[in-house]
Formats: sequence, C-alpha cells, structure tokens
Amino acid sequence: MNIKPLSDRVVVEPAAAETKTAGGIYIPDTAKEKPQKGTVLAVGPGKVDEPTTVKVGDVVLYGKYSGTELNVEGKDLLIMRESDILAII
Repeated sequence: MNIKPLSDRVVVEPAAAETKTAGGIYIPDTAKEKPQKGTVLAVGPGKVDEPTTVKVGDVVLYGKYSGTELNVEGKDLLIMRESDILAII
C-alpha cells in the first residue's frame, strides 16, 4: 500500500458488513449498517509528546461516523485520528 499516514493518523480497512443476523435472517443491502470494526493497515509516527498505541494488524472498534472514507487501489479504507479509535479487540 502506498499510503503513509502523518502524525496520529491511522488507516483502517473496515470489516465486511453483516449479511445475516444471529437468528438466521438475511439482511438486504439497503438495511446493512456501516461497520464499526476494522483492521489497522498503516499507522503514523504519532505526535511529539504522544506516541501511537495501535500497531499494524490490530483489530479495532471505532465510532460509527469516524474518519474519512477513501478508495486506494480498489479498496475502501478509512483514515482517522487515533483518538477516534475506541478499543483494540
């Protein structure tokens, strides 16, 4: 991948949206929710006084409307601040 995030930015590949509920009901494309979980693909160096805590390969939870969507090499990705990440799974 040719993206190198700056400062405390993180590039995340969102997980695929759920296609089936726990009860076995299939969800149509129009009703699928935006995923809130993804895998970290690239991490910036952090701020001078705050190094980054996530690393490449971590699976993270983030806010529903966090980050900026971008398409790189045919992949849908999100770039967000590390502070938008809620937890590492």
